[in-house]
Amino acid sequence: MGADRLLATFLDLVRIDSPSGFEAAVAGYCAEALRSMGFSVRTDATAALTGSNTGNLIAKLPGTSPAAPSLVLAAHLDCVQPCEGVEPVVRDGIVSSAGSTVLGADDKAGIAVILEGVRRAIEDGIERGLVRVILTVGEEAGLQGAKALDMDEVAADLCLVFDADGKPGGIVVGAPTHYTFVAVFEGRAAHAGVAPEEGSSALVMASRAVVDMELGRIDDTTTANVGTIEGGTATNVVPARVTLAGECRSLGRERVEEVRQAMDAAMRTAALSQDGRVDVQWTKEYDAYNMDEDEPALALVRLACCDVGLTPRLFTTGGGSDGSIFARSKTPTLVLSCGMQSVHSTEESISVSDLESLAALVREIIGRLAESRT
Repeated sequence: MGADRLLATFLDLVRIDSPSGFEAAVAGYCAEALRSMGFSVRTDATAALTGSNTGNLIAKLPGTSPAAPSLVLAAHLDCVQPCEGVEPVVRDGIVSSAGSTVLGADDKAGIAVILEGVRRAIEDGIERGLVRVILTVGEEAGLQGAKALDMDEVAADLCLVFDADGKPGGIVVGAPTHYTFVAVFEGRAAHAGVAPEEGSSALVMASRAVVDMELGRIDDTTTANVGTIEGGTATNVVPARVTLAGECRSLGRERVEEVRQAMDAAMRTAALSQDGRVDVQWTKEYDAYNMDEDEPALALVRLACCDVGLTPRLFTTGGGSDGSIFARSKTPTLVLSCGMQSVHSTEESISVSDLESLAALVREIIGRLAESRT
């Protein structure tokens, strides 16, 4: 029965449209499910900050043992486009979309296994501490909900974020510091055919800056990219204004600062070379975090994986997630693989067996955490 219920819940979730900024409908579905289990449920007052039509969903289930450690289970409500009108197809134990949309397993698989895993723990009478479920908005639009969330909501003995791709058993133990930039180059406009020498091309400045940057994979833990370049008005006008946007990331805090400074210097030097100027605005999206392999919370999750037949696999990632923000709370935070494949594409899929393994893992972690109390 549990397996059928889990699949039905997942299929319900992916059929609910929830692009970033429009998560209210799926939040309502989750709120109803959580209340039916005995959770108190509310949405926070962050909608004005994130631009969503709802706040983050925060649900609390009192523990059955006051001495048992507390647990946060987190996932995000939004999906990348195209995610409206999803038609899930189940074939040979694999769930995919009909083909014109993403499936939305990122991150409705995470939501489904949280709901089912907690429900099983309750039904089986497993002793537990306080369980808090946090479902954020706008994760795909820059971790907006997590950034706006009051970090006191994440305070617990363990926080698990269900939002990494790859087979269940994967445990993210490190993620990068991530900087983004927007640079506006300014030169002088001139007629390109009559008096080009009177102009100063902002496009040339931006192009030279890009050529002088080290981009792509710089080393094993560091990447850099220029994602967009925009500007100019016509083919016969020397462009006076061009905007460049990009980023850099590294698991090493000092290394990312070196790369950021080098990219910044390349842009400023390129502007000066053309008698122009540039305004560069950097934003730190989130800080790196790393969990020591001897961290008790990590040992607990690894044992729980083994208990349900999963092989624990520790890895670092170059991507960010809500876990990158929640780690600021000082709560031991792990991001877990959810079995989703080919995320952010219309080829996205997940196996029913992986969903089942993850729901079993949630149930097992709840029980193990209660047993670990001192």
